[in-house]
Amino acid sequence: MVIVAGEVDDFLDELTLDYEKLYKENGELKNKLEDSLTSLEKYKSIESTLQSTLLMAQSTAEDIKKVARQEAEQILKNANAEAKESLNNISQEKALKEKEIDDLKKQFDVYKAKMESLLISQLELLKDSKDE
Repeated sequence: MVIVAGEVDDFLDELTLDYEKLYKENGELKNKLEDSLTSLEKYKSIESTLQSTLLMAQSTAEDIKKVARQEAEQILKNANAEAKESLNNISQEKALKEKEIDDLKKQFDVYKAKMESLLISQLELLKDSKDE
């Protein structure tokens, strides 16, 4: 087999073109890889930020719930205290009204006794005046 110098040159030219093409492709792939790595870092940063934000939001939500529970408990305590105070006031008013009623009954009994006494004395006067 005899290889002619022209064929060798053609083969070397073809090999050089293929090598240049592969070298160029390799460079492009390296650039794409760098871009991909840069994007990956960017997305990792975004993910980290989102996770931090989510944790902060959860923490804030828990704090808000805690404060709301405390406020609700305080409102209930205040309402119970007001209810007890109102109940005590009503009980005192009831006791005062019952005392007033008892006093009025006593006054009525005294008035009734005086009227009875007056009527009896008037009847006796009438009887005495008839007898004369």
